Amino acid sequence: MIKEKPKENIISNKSKKFAFRIVALYKTLRIRNNETVMSKQILRSGTSVGANIVEAQSGSSRRDFLNKMYIAFKECNETAYWLDLLYSGEFISEKEYNSMSKDCMELKRLLSSITATTRRGFRDDN
Repeated sequence: MIKEKPKENIISNKSKKFAFRIVALYKTLRIRNNETVMSKQILRSGTSVGANIVEAQSGSSRRDFLNKMYIAFKECNETAYWLDLLYSGEFISEKEYNSMSKDCMELKRLLSSITATTRRGFRDDN
């Protein structure tokens, strides 16, 4: 018997990898810069993206799914804000900023697409 390969969940995988990068950034900011305020904020928002995606995937309804995915999108926006502040304040290099920002924007695009498609589904049901 051939086992079927589990279906890859792109958004979950990307958000988990992003969360690991955020945790590493947090640790670096604490050690290298002794920075506590913004590092805690980006840790919260950056890891919250994936947590809300996981919650959405076990949501009790499509509306619950949409709400949690939209919260994940908003957390991504907040994370982008903290990345901008960290870069502007010279806590992270341009290379670090570009890399993290690219991943954050990719997650935002995916989440935007998911929420738009889900909202369209509600209109199609009426």
